[in-house]
Amino acid sequence: MLSTENTTYVAYYRVSTNKQGESGLGLEGQRTAVERFADPATIAAEFTEIESGRKAERSALIEAIDLCQRRSCVLLVAKLDRLSRSVAFISQILDSSIEFRCCDMPDANRMVLQLMAIMAENEARNTSERTKTALAAARDRGTVLGKPDNFTDDGRRKGAATMRERAATAYSVLLPMIQQLKETGDSLAEIARKLNATGQRNIRGNPFNAMMISRILARAG
Repeated sequence: MLSTENTTYVAYYRVSTNKQGESGLGLEGQRTAVERFADPATIAAEFTEIESGRKAERSALIEAIDLCQRRSCVLLVAKLDRLSRSVAFISQILDSSIEFRCCDMPDANRMVLQLMAIMAENEARNTSERTKTALAAARDRGTVLGKPDNFTDDGRRKGAATMRERAATAYSVLLPMIQQLKETGDSLAEIARKLNATGQRNIRGNPFNAMMISRILARAG
């Protein structure tokens, strides 16, 4: 258990769909993470929300925050992205009188949390636009996407170039955070873990790892 003696927690769980809420999909994993982090006896209450992470009006979270304020409890979430993917909303929590902990990042400071929130929000907002831009660039170079011609040597070269352009665009958004975390002493593996904790994924949709972080830094300079 990583909980601090005499600390009382209010656990907050969020799932994005009614189906997940009814089936327990996702919810069970969050509860397991919370119970591994804190002795169940220290959890004063639990709140579960079925809501989109980008929507700021969430009644269960508001109730959880109110309870934390009234009883001087610490808000506890399994992962940062369970709280919110909105930087404005996380900043509001950080600026309030309550404390909160993320089970996957118990030692994260305010700077790291704010940086990760900024990156998460920016990633959610720009994913679609980056994809459209990359596809448009590929068409401008004459690449016919989804056609057998793409499997020729020339097609594969164009496809690789498209992937490199997509990577450069996508990772340029994350680069300031990666560099900041490296400057504060985080290892490449730790940086990858923190990116994954906010829901970030590489351009293929897979979690980051230390080698990917090394390549991003190398390409930057």
